[in-house]
Amino acid sequence: MLNNKADTIENYILKRLAEQAEGCVELKRTELADKISCAPSQISYVLSTRFTHERGFTVESRRGLGGYIRITIIEDVALEKKLMYENMINEIKPDTPFEGIKSMLDYLLENRLITRREAEIVAQTAANLYISSSEKKISAAERAKLIRSIFVTLANIT
Repeated sequence: MLNNKADTIENYILKRLAEQAEGCVELKRTELADKISCAPSQISYVLSTRFTHERGFTVESRRGLGGYIRITIIEDVALEKKLMYENMINEIKPDTPFEGIKSMLDYLLENRLITRREAEIVAQTAANLYISSSEKKISAAERAKLIRSIFVTLANIT
Protein backbone atom coordinates (compact mmCIF):
# COMPACT_ATOMS: atom_id res chain seq x y z
CA MET A 1 0.00 0.00 0.00
CA LEU A 2 1.24 3.48 -0.82
CA ASN A 3 2.19 5.80 2.00
CA ASN A 4 0.97 9.11 0.61
CA LYS A 5 0.24 11.23 -2.45
CA ALA A 6 3.94 11.76 -3.07
CA ASP A 7 4.40 8.00 -3.44
CA THR A 8 1.41 7.84 -5.79
CA ILE A 9 2.82 10.64 -7.96
CA GLU A 10 6.31 9.12 -7.99
CA ASN A 11 5.03 5.66 -8.89
CA TYR A 12 2.83 7.02 -11.67
CA ILE A 13 5.75 8.90 -13.21
CA LEU A 14 8.09 5.90 -12.86
CA LYS A 15 5.46 3.69 -14.53
CA ARG A 16 5.14 6.14 -17.42
CA LEU A 17 8.94 6.30 -17.77
CA ALA A 18 9.15 2.50 -17.84
CA GLU A 19 6.66 2.45 -20.74
CA GLN A 20 8.90 4.70 -22.84
CA ALA A 21 11.79 3.07 -24.69
CA GLU A 22 13.76 6.32 -24.87
CA GLY A 23 13.64 6.89 -21.09
CA CYS A 24 11.86 10.22 -21.41
CA VAL A 25 8.29 11.22 -20.68
CA GLU A 26 6.43 14.49 -21.17
CA LEU A 27 3.53 15.27 -18.89
CA LYS A 28 1.20 18.19 -18.32
CA ARG A 29 1.24 19.28 -14.67
CA THR A 30 -2.48 20.12 -14.50
CA GLU A 31 -3.55 16.90 -16.27
CA LEU A 32 -1.37 14.86 -13.92
CA ALA A 33 -2.77 16.72 -10.90
CA ASP A 34 -6.34 16.03 -12.09
CA LYS A 35 -5.58 12.36 -12.78
CA ILE A 36 -4.06 11.77 -9.33
CA SER A 37 -6.41 14.21 -7.52
CA CYS A 38 -3.74 16.41 -6.04
CA ALA A 39 -2.52 19.98 -6.19
CA PRO A 40 0.04 20.91 -8.85
CA SER A 41 2.34 22.01 -6.01
CA GLN A 42 2.46 18.39 -4.81
CA ILE A 43 3.75 17.38 -8.23
CA SER A 44 6.37 20.11 -8.04
CA TYR A 45 7.42 18.82 -4.62
CA VAL A 46 7.82 15.25 -5.89
CA LEU A 47 9.79 16.41 -8.91
CA SER A 48 12.17 18.49 -6.80
CA THR A 49 12.75 15.82 -4.15
CA ARG A 50 12.48 12.46 -5.92
CA PHE A 51 13.45 13.14 -9.52
CA THR A 52 16.75 14.82 -8.85
CA HIS A 53 20.00 14.75 -10.75
CA GLU A 54 21.60 12.73 -7.95
CA ARG A 55 18.93 10.07 -8.39
CA GLY A 56 19.55 9.87 -12.12
CA PHE A 57 16.91 12.17 -13.60
CA THR A 58 16.72 15.48 -15.37
CA VAL A 59 13.53 17.50 -15.15
CA GLU A 60 12.67 20.25 -17.58
CA SER A 61 9.61 22.28 -16.81
CA ARG A 62 7.75 24.91 -18.77
CA ARG A 63 4.74 26.67 -17.34
CA GLY A 64 1.80 28.22 -19.15
CA LEU A 65 -0.79 26.99 -21.62
CA GLY A 66 1.69 25.01 -23.69
CA GLY A 67 3.53 24.01 -20.54
CA TYR A 68 4.91 20.59 -19.86
CA ILE A 69 7.16 18.60 -17.60
CA ARG A 70 9.81 16.52 -19.34
CA ILE A 71 11.47 13.89 -17.18
CA THR A 72 14.44 12.01 -18.56
CA ILE A 73 16.42 9.16 -17.08
CA ILE A 74 20.14 9.88 -17.13
CA GLU A 75 21.80 6.75 -18.38
CA ASP A 76 25.06 7.27 -16.56
CA VAL A 77 25.01 9.93 -13.87
CA ALA A 78 28.66 9.34 -12.99
CA LEU A 79 29.74 9.82 -16.59
CA GLU A 80 27.68 12.99 -16.89
CA LYS A 81 29.20 14.42 -13.70
CA LYS A 82 32.68 13.50 -14.91
CA LEU A 83 32.11 15.26 -18.24
CA MET A 84 30.67 18.32 -16.50
CA TYR A 85 33.69 18.59 -14.19
CA GLU A 86 36.09 18.02 -17.11
CA ASN A 87 34.38 20.85 -18.97
CA MET A 88 34.75 23.17 -15.97
CA ILE A 89 38.38 22.18 -15.45
CA ASN A 90 39.13 22.87 -19.11
CA GLU A 91 37.49 26.29 -18.79
CA ILE A 92 39.86 27.38 -16.02
CA LYS A 93 42.61 29.30 -17.80
CA PRO A 94 45.09 31.96 -16.65
CA ASP A 95 42.73 34.67 -17.92
CA THR A 96 39.57 33.20 -16.31
CA PRO A 97 38.13 35.90 -14.02
CA PHE A 98 37.24 35.13 -10.41
CA GLU A 99 33.56 35.63 -11.32
CA GLY A 100 33.88 32.67 -13.70
CA ILE A 101 35.14 30.45 -10.89
CA LYS A 102 32.39 31.72 -8.60
CA SER A 103 29.81 30.96 -11.30
CA MET A 104 31.07 27.37 -11.57
CA LEU A 105 30.84 26.97 -7.80
CA ASP A 106 27.32 28.40 -7.80
CA TYR A 107 26.31 25.89 -10.48
CA LEU A 108 27.76 22.99 -8.47
CA LEU A 109 26.03 24.24 -5.33
CA GLU A 110 22.66 24.74 -7.04
CA ASN A 111 22.84 21.21 -8.43
CA ARG A 112 23.78 19.82 -5.02
CA LEU A 113 27.10 18.48 -6.22
CA ILE A 114 28.93 20.33 -3.44
CA THR A 115 27.87 21.67 -0.07
CA ARG A 116 27.68 25.35 0.84
CA ARG A 117 30.69 24.79 3.10
CA GLU A 118 32.75 23.33 0.25
CA ALA A 119 31.69 26.17 -2.04
CA GLU A 120 32.72 28.79 0.52
CA ILE A 121 36.08 27.13 1.19
CA VAL A 122 36.88 26.85 -2.51
CA ALA A 123 35.69 30.41 -3.20
CA GLN A 124 37.86 31.81 -0.40
CA THR A 125 40.86 29.78 -1.55
CA ALA A 126 40.37 30.95 -5.13
CA ALA A 127 39.98 34.56 -3.97
CA ASN A 128 43.27 34.30 -2.07
CA LEU A 129 44.96 32.84 -5.16
CA TYR A 130 43.67 35.75 -7.25
CA ILE A 131 45.05 38.21 -4.67
CA SER A 132 48.42 36.43 -4.66
CA SER A 133 48.45 36.54 -8.44
CA SER A 134 47.65 40.26 -8.54
CA GLU A 135 50.47 40.87 -6.05
CA LYS A 136 52.81 38.88 -8.36
CA LYS A 137 53.44 36.22 -5.69
CA ILE A 138 52.29 33.55 -8.14
CA SER A 139 51.66 33.69 -11.86
CA ALA A 140 48.20 33.52 -13.43
CA ALA A 141 49.19 30.15 -14.92
CA GLU A 142 50.09 28.80 -11.46
CA ARG A 143 46.83 30.17 -10.06
CA ALA A 144 44.84 28.43 -12.80
CA LYS A 145 46.74 25.18 -12.19
CA LEU A 146 45.99 25.30 -8.46
CA ILE A 147 42.30 26.06 -9.00
CA ARG A 148 42.04 23.26 -11.57
CA SER A 149 43.54 20.87 -8.99
CA ILE A 150 40.85 21.90 -6.50
CA PHE A 151 38.14 21.13 -9.07
CA VAL A 152 39.80 17.76 -9.81
CA THR A 153 39.54 16.98 -6.10
CA LEU A 154 35.87 18.03 -6.06
CA ALA A 155 35.23 15.79 -9.08
CA ASN A 156 36.81 12.84 -7.29
CA ILE A 157 34.80 13.22 -4.09
CA THR A 158 31.33 13.95 -5.51
